This record gives sequence, C-alpha cells and structure tokens, in this order.
Amino acid sequence: MELNVLAVGDVVAPAGLNYLGKHLRSLKRELGADFCVVNGENAAMVGLTPAHAEQIFDAGADVITLGNHTWNQRDIVPYLGDCPYILRPANFPPQQPGRGWGVFETKAGPVLVLNLIGRCGMPFGPDNPFLLAERVLREEAARPVLVDFHAEATSEKLAMGYLLDGRAAAVWGTHTHVPTADCQILPSGTGYVTDLGMTGPARSVLGVMPEQSVANFRGDLTGRFKPAPGPCKLEGALFTVDMATGRCTAARRVERHG
Repeated sequence: MELNVLAVGDVVAPAGLNYLGKHLRSLKRELGADFCVVNGENAAMVGLTPAHAEQIFDAGADVITLGNHTWNQRDIVPYLGDCPYILRPANFPPQQPGRGWGVFETKAGPVLVLNLIGRCGMPFGPDNPFLLAERVLREEAARPVLVDFHAEATSEKLAMGYLLDGRAAAVWGTHTHVPTADCQILPSGTGYVTDLGMTGPARSVLGVMPEQSVANFRGDLTGRFKPAPGPCKLEGALFTVDMATGRCTAARRVERHG
C-alpha cells in the first residue's frame, strides 16, 4: 500500500499561518496527500506559540516540526510536554522538554517522524545529528521513517540524505526558506530534497520586509524584523512511500502562489 506524504516548508508569521489555513486542505485533496508534516518554527516570526500550533493543526497538519527557534516563545514549553504531535529537534540536550520523534498512525499503517537540527552555522552546539539518526533508525527499523533536517548548510543536508538512503523513506531540509531544485529519489530509495522552501510572504527576504534585510546587510541600525506585506506562497514536497518496503517511489516539488 502507498502513502502520499506532504511536507510543507517553514510557516512564517501571521500571513503564512493565514495562507496555510486557506489553502492546505484543498491542496491535500488535490494531491491526494494522506499525511502532512508542517515546519512551524517561524509561525510567530521567531518561534511558535500554542495558539499558532492549533492554527496549523486546524489547517490540516498531522505533525508539526520545529528548529532553532523552538524556545523563542516560552509558552510553548508546557505545550510541547503535553502534545505528542509537535516535535522539536531530537538532538537538543536531553534535559529539554518535548520529544524529537514519534510514531503516528496513518491510513496505510504507522510511520515514524524524526526532527533533527544541523550543527553548521547554528548558534549553539546540539548533539551530533548523524549519530543520533543512526541510533533512532536502529531502534525503529520496523516502520517507514520521515526526517525533517533543519539545517543551514546544503552539504550537511545532502550528507544526511546519503547517510539515510535506503533506511529512511524521505529526508527533507528546512530552515533556509529557499526551495531547492533537487527533489529526487536517492540510489537506494530515499526521497530527498535539500530545502522545502517556506510558507508566507512571497515578495520578501525569507519572509522579512526586503528593505529591512537590505539595511541589515548594509550595516545600518535596524529594528525588529517585520514580515513583508503582499501576496503569499506555500512551498513543499510530496513523497509517495511504499509502506511494504519503506522506500519512496515518487518525489516532487509542490508550490501554491497567490
């Protein structure tokens, strides 16, 4: 039996949340998506609140993954302990609340979703995601595995894809908010894309007002980043998983604009 998995790129600010709410369910019907994972770590521009999480679930997400802004909104802390459908990076320090992976039921059977964060260019030192990924897959080898690798460096993401090729059903990258053109099935059957892109303001720099980002790179004094106005977009990827083998049989980019 096959399972169509829709992975949606980082939701940015209220505009991204609203766009997701208006379009995700119809997009799932259009694509025949059975299971949906949404990265929500920028829903509050930086971080995620319980109210934002509920909006993402109401929009049609089955699981929410996070990243380096997990703890920017501290009211999410108790919520992470209570809600098994939100994952924070598994290679965060083990004393931090929440969970980094979970097993979720689908119409085609259970799947495991694993959330990891990279170490290249990140402002703190999480545990080695490669060693942790290998350990989790050894322990959970009986079911298809889906991996959101929230990382800065394309090389680190590609390396993770090849590490897990043939062992994970799909590996996708988040964090950089810019979609990559390498959606593919790796040689041993793992669906892969380096970055899904983002869901939020289309005429922006990673969701931020362009003039603010330009001023920042010029070295000007700038205020708190603000989301850009105007039209929005949703970016992601659709992976078709053969549940009997745990391998990906099709992978393609997904975009909706306007």
